Amino acid sequence: MIAGSAASHACPPSIGVSRTRPHRVVAVPILLLTLCAPVLAQEPNATEVVDTTSAARDRAYTISGGSTFKAPADWSVTIEGPVATLEFPEGDSWMWIVETSASHPDSAVAAAWRTTHPEGDRAIRLASPQPGRDGWDEAKTYEYETSPNEQRLIAATAFRNDSTWTVAMIHADLGTVQKRGAQAWLVGQTLRPAGYVDESFAGRSAHPLDTERLALLTGFIETAVRELGIPGVGLGLIQDGEVVFEGGIGVRELGEPEPVTADTRFLIASITKPLTTLLLARLVDEGRFAWDTPVLDVYPEFRLGDESTTRQVRMEHLVCACTGLPRQDAEWLLEFDDATPASAMALLGGMQPTSGFGELFQYSNHMAAAAGFIAGHVLHPDRELGAAYDEAMRTRVFEPLGMRDATFDFSQAERGDHARPHGYDVDGETRVASMAPNRSIGPVRPAAGLWTSVRDLLRYARMELAGGMLPDGSRLVSEENLLARREEKARIGETAHYGMGLGVDTEWDVTAFGHDGTMFGYRSQFWVLPEHGVAAVLLTNADNGWMLAGPFYRRLLEVLFDGEAEAEENLVASARDWRASVAEARTRLEVPADPAESAKLASRYRNPALGEIAVRRTDARTLFDFGEWASEVASRTNDDGTVSFLTIDPTMAGLELVVDGETLVFHDAQHEYIFVPE
Repeated sequence: MIAGSAASHACPPSIGVSRTRPHRVVAVPILLLTLCAPVLAQEPNATEVVDTTSAARDRAYTISGGSTFKAPADWSVTIEGPVATLEFPEGDSWMWIVETSASHPDSAVAAAWRTTHPEGDRAIRLASPQPGRDGWDEAKTYEYETSPNEQRLIAATAFRNDSTWTVAMIHADLGTVQKRGAQAWLVGQTLRPAGYVDESFAGRSAHPLDTERLALLTGFIETAVRELGIPGVGLGLIQDGEVVFEGGIGVRELGEPEPVTADTRFLIASITKPLTTLLLARLVDEGRFAWDTPVLDVYPEFRLGDESTTRQVRMEHLVCACTGLPRQDAEWLLEFDDATPASAMALLGGMQPTSGFGELFQYSNHMAAAAGFIAGHVLHPDRELGAAYDEAMRTRVFEPLGMRDATFDFSQAERGDHARPHGYDVDGETRVASMAPNRSIGPVRPAAGLWTSVRDLLRYARMELAGGMLPDGSRLVSEENLLARREEKARIGETAHYGMGLGVDTEWDVTAFGHDGTMFGYRSQFWVLPEHGVAAVLLTNADNGWMLAGPFYRRLLEVLFDGEAEAEENLVASARDWRASVAEARTRLEVPADPAESAKLASRYRNPALGEIAVRRTDARTLFDFGEWASEVASRTNDDGTVSFLTIDPTMAGLELVVDGETLVFHDAQHEYIFVPE
C-alpha cells in the first residue's frame, strides 16, 4: 500500500497463493522482490533454449554445468564465463548471477560484486542466513544501504550447492522493479542447481482432514501467533463439500479476552475483488454485457489518462491487472475525507500506463474499483455509484450465498463481533492501531472494502468448489463465466498467473486459486484447490499476518500430501528476519525526531494530489497530521546527507518524506509527489 510501510504486499502482489520460501525474499519498499540464482559453470559457452511451453515468451538458459534458469524473452541475457548478466528492457536495472569459489557466503558475495558492479562495496544494511531449499544446501540474503533519493534496490543472495557458491544480485530502479516484479520473479522461481527436480504432489490424493491432521494445522497457527505476535486468526477449512473446521485462535483485540470465532468480522481487503468479479460474472450471464464489451459502451464517462488505452479497455480488463496502469494508491490513501466513488473514478482520468497493454502484471486498485461501480451502475443507473454497487452486491452476491456478516459499512461492522487492527511500533512491539486509515477504502471499496467472517467466506468458497452451484441445488452463476475469472490475463513468474480478480498457481503441481488481502492492521488469504475439493480461509488482525500466509499454505500441502516438512522452518526464519530488520532500522532512527531538524519544518505543506500535512509538536514529539489520520514521526539522516521523516505509529510505520530544500518529497515506486510549504 504505502511505500516502505507495513502495508506493503509480498511479491508477487495479490496473486492469491503466497510464496513460502524465505531465502528467496528480500524486503524492499513497495513490494518484496524474490531473488534466486542458478549455478554457473566455469566454461564461457552456454546453450539458449526457447521455452515453447510459454509460447516463446520466456527463454530457458542451460549452463554447461547443467543448471538452468529462465528469463523473459524481452530481457537481454549474456553469459561470459562464470557471470550471467540480465538487463531489464528499460536499461536502468540489472540482475547478475555469478559462480565463485569461496569458503564463506560473505566472501562469495564480495567477490561477485567486484566482478559485476563498482558499487558493490557499499554498506550492508542487513545479512540473514536462510535454510536451504530447492536443491541448495544453504543460503544467505544481503540488503544494502541506499538513500531514498536514489530510488534503487540493491540486494544479493548467496547459495551453496556442495562446495560451490552461486550469487544472485540486483541493482535496479524501484519503479522498474515494481513494474517488472512478476518478470523478476520468473528468474528467481526457476533457479535450479544441476540435477535438482522440484518436489511434486502430482498424482497424490489428498488425505482426509481428520482430527489428527486438523490438529497439525491449528497447532501451526498457534505457533505462528506466538512467533509473529499476531493477536487473532480466523481459520476455515472445507473438504469434499463439508466444513471441517471453522473458528478462531487468539483474541479480537490485544489485552481483551474476547476470542476470535467463525463469526468475527475482519476487513478482508482485496479478497473483495473475487466477490466483485462474481457480480460481473452474474451480469454477463444475464446478458447485461459480455466480458469483451468495451467499457465505453457500458459506461461512456470512463476515462484513463491515455486515450488509446481507454479505447482498448474491455470489461474484463478492469480486473485483469494487465492494462499497464501501475499502482497509484497514495492518491486515495492520503486524501479521502471528501472522496467519493465518483471522484475515485475521476482519478483514473489522470493515470497513465507505464507498460504496454497486456504486456505485464501491474496491479491497480482503481481499475478494480471501477469494475464494481460500473457493474452497480448497470443494475441501478439512477443511484449514486457507491449505493448502486452496495445494493448490487447485497442482492446478487451476499444474499444468495448466505453471507450474513458481509458489509461495507464500517459503523455496522464495528458495532458487532469484529477484530481490531494491530500493527507494530518502532521497536517491533504489537499494538492496537487506529482504524482511521482503513476508512480510506470507502471510495474504492469494490477493490478492498468488505468486512466479513470466516463462516461467510467458506460459503463463498464452497460455491467456487461446486462450480457455481448453491447448497440447495440452485445455480448462482454459470460454470462458464465462473471459470472465465480464472483464465490467464497476466503472467506472474513460471507457475502463476492473474485472471479476473483471482490468482492461479500450480507450484508443486497443485492447482490453487485465490487472493490475498492487505489493509492497515489486517492480512487475509483464501485458497481453493479445485482438483482436491479443498478450500482454506485465513484472516488475521495484524500487519505481521503477511508472514503467516505463505508458510500456512505450505503446511496445508504438507498435511494433505505428506510433503517434506518445510513450513515451520520457513515461518521461524521469516519471524527472525523480520525482527532483525526492525531492530536494524531502529538504530538509524531518532525518536523523538531530531528537534533541530524538526524546527526547520514549515507548519503546513500541500500537494495537489495528496492534500495537506500539518506539522504539530507535542512536548518533544513531532507529528505529521494528514487530516484523515496522524502519526508521530522519527527522523533519519541518510547516507547522502539528506534527512527523512518517517511515520512510526502502528500500521502506518514507514511512510517516508525526504526534506529537499523547503519541500518534502514522497515517492511511491513509479511516482513522485512534492509537498510545498503553505
